[in-house]
Amino acid sequence: MLRLFSCSHTNKLISTLTHSLPPDNMGSFDLRDLFTVGQFLKRRCADGLKAGETKQAKNYVFFEVEILDSKKLQLCFLDKVEPNATIGEIKCLLHKYCDLENPPAVPLCFQLSDGKSLRDDDVLENLPVGTTATMFFHDLGPQLGWTMVFLAQCVGPLFLYLLFYFRLPNIYLHEHNYTRSPYKVVKLACVCHSFHYIKKLFEIIFIHRFSHGTMPLRTIMWNCLYYWGFAAWMAYYINHPLYTPPAYGKLQIYSALVMFVLCEAGNFSINLAFNTLGCSGSRPKSIPYPTKNPFTWLFFLVSCPNYTYETGAWLSFSIMTQCAPVALFTFISFIQMTIWAREKQEIYTREFISYPELRSAIVPLFL
Repeated sequence: MLRLFSCSHTNKLISTLTHSLPPDNMGSFDLRDLFTVGQFLKRRCADGLKAGETKQAKNYVFFEVEILDSKKLQLCFLDKVEPNATIGEIKCLLHKYCDLENPPAVPLCFQLSDGKSLRDDDVLENLPVGTTATMFFHDLGPQLGWTMVFLAQCVGPLFLYLLFYFRLPNIYLHEHNYTRSPYKVVKLACVCHSFHYIKKLFEIIFIHRFSHGTMPLRTIMWNCLYYWGFAAWMAYYINHPLYTPPAYGKLQIYSALVMFVLCEAGNFSINLAFNTLGCSGSRPKSIPYPTKNPFTWLFFLVSCPNYTYETGAWLSFSIMTQCAPVALFTFISFIQMTIWAREKQEIYTREFISYPELRSAIVPLFL
């Protein structure tokens, strides 16, 4: 039984073979030559379709997106949305086809029915929805970019601490106005605290790469209240006229100072290493690995060594000053940074199959 193959080159090849033979040699084109041509066509069309088969059309399913407001009233219904569309593109379609009061520059928030907020880089086909997706629209109100957010969080503590260090009027008793503490640890604490926030300001301006995301103004106010309030609280006690130095004296102070300097250098090195890595929105493009810089070797054990060094810096500052507000701030910050580190580690393990399993989130081999 002969099996026929269809190929786009068949007619062209036979025509070429036929016309290449002179009329007086047509008789020499016997069955053996025909068999050779057949084998050649079989090899050329091995990946083609068999005769009589029809090519299957590619399945391409479009999505329908229904957008509701906070009162569950329909704002817009988008038909035939491509499955690879992102939430950011859907927001653009919402502004294009729906009459909204706020301009496109005002950020919007989309949520699913379970309350999960969606990022702009989330892809529609990857969401836990069917071909008809229902999203809830929220106007986030006035916003600020991430650069301005971090600048506001760092500038306040820097200047507030200096106000207490120079003992401006109406902070302590009148006789202590514009005086200095006799203890060297108070001066060292001011230098370390100022250096920490000056370094952070330098990193915000020149090193960190922020996404185009924003933060609501009311959330920024709460964050500033937290950072500024703790800075004023710890500065009040460290620079207080009745402040007493640490119990173990110079050994405790200078040991903590060395630890503080090393952790600050490590944190700066990690931020430089992250600067060389590209990212797409909130998704990293590559796995961070240690470099020749010894401070980056912590990447062998943890996913976010910048948080590890940050915690170490505040822990050493707590030991150096032996101040309860500093210790409380360190503890709360460690909890928050642990949450951030675990979220980032989940992103790494989800995006990269070959991500090292030995790495913890923030504390080597433990957490």
